Amino acid sequence: METALSATVGIFFAVAIYLMLSKHIIRILLGVAIFGNAVNLTIFTAGRVMREVPPIIPEALIAPDAATANPLPQALILTAIVISFSFFAFLLVLAFRAYQELGSDDTDTMRVAEPESEDLPPLGY
Repeated sequence: METALSATVGIFFAVAIYLMLSKHIIRILLGVAIFGNAVNLTIFTAGRVMREVPPIIPEALIAPDAATANPLPQALILTAIVISFSFFAFLLVLAFRAYQELGSDDTDTMRVAEPESEDLPPLGY
């Protein structure tokens, strides 16, 4: 189970980085969203996926007497989902506003701060 999740995490990271290297803002935003999901799956996989016993300790015991699931990665992921969704919503509004102002979603044509009379900086290596 953890091997399959690790492979899925690797694929998510590869796809996210590929999309974030694009010149179009929408692809970059999709890459950021997939990157957030990859990080959440990484935390989930690192927390050891267990289905044996829920993370509840009986009242009579101070410490669990058997193996229990770790609730901390699940709580971290829940918080990260909320934060990544709000971050994605902010980026989406920012990209839409930039598209309204500039009329393009291509990052090469969004070079408003650079004077048109001068040459562009190198766009590749």
